[in-house]
Amino acid sequence: MRYDILISKLEFFGFHGVLEEEKKLGQKFIISAKLTIDAPNAVEEDNCDKTVNYSDVCHMIGQIVEKERFDLIESLGDAIARRILVEFPLVESVTIQVDKPWAPIGLHVDNVSVVITRGWHNAYIGVGSNMGDCQANIEAAVKYIQESEFNRDVKVSTLIKTKPYGYVEQDDFLNGAIEIKTMFSPEELLHFLQKIELDLHRTREIHWGPRTIDLDIELFDNLIINEPDLIIPHHEMHKRSFVLQPLCELNPYLIHPVYGEYLIDLLSKINN
Repeated sequence: MRYDILISKLEFFGFHGVLEEEKKLGQKFIISAKLTIDAPNAVEEDNCDKTVNYSDVCHMIGQIVEKERFDLIESLGDAIARRILVEFPLVESVTIQVDKPWAPIGLHVDNVSVVITRGWHNAYIGVGSNMGDCQANIEAAVKYIQESEFNRDVKVSTLIKTKPYGYVEQDDFLNGAIEIKTMFSPEELLHFLQKIELDLHRTREIHWGPRTIDLDIELFDNLIINEPDLIIPHHEMHKRSFVLQPLCELNPYLIHPVYGEYLIDLLSKINN
């Protein structure tokens, strides 16, 4: 069962702001939160141990507001949202409102506020390597992903050896797929994966060329994104058995958001 917990207008004294006076003198901040909970047994069993203790949430928010310091109330709100998602696994998504009464803007104002929403998303990442110790390269990439507090429930498919695609004058690839729950946005996940590639010495000298590690976002929830630096789903995944096969091992009944077909059916078309 899914339901919402609403926390309204918690008041704390903190030292957040760009101005030196704000950092030294401090001021009042008002925090409100909406937590979407997935706790199927809590209501039926009337069991507080199987839901989220909103008192614990409130005290944790207070620790962040009163003990930490941020220039931006946006950063404060995001820190609260991230901490709730990490510390309370039953929370599927959270919206935080930070109110800053009497913000120093040189005009009469009752309140300035910011609203931040974060939640857990289902993402599937294609992974490949054909330089050096390919197995070790992929294991290192998976470790990076697992160690980020922004990710959880990481699952890795069987790795398969495949012929190169496009530029064929190179070694065979070791390919697979990674399933994660992530609180990254698609753009944040892209930058996170690019940082992993950089740390593992990925170079981009030849299109479809050899690489120590290749990390592509294949699917992100049911989103369709077509931006210059980010395309989801990957525009040729429906043609590539080395992409579809590992994905189908993780979840054969994922639906391609563009074609509206199960991945297992798209793979069957290629194999036939």
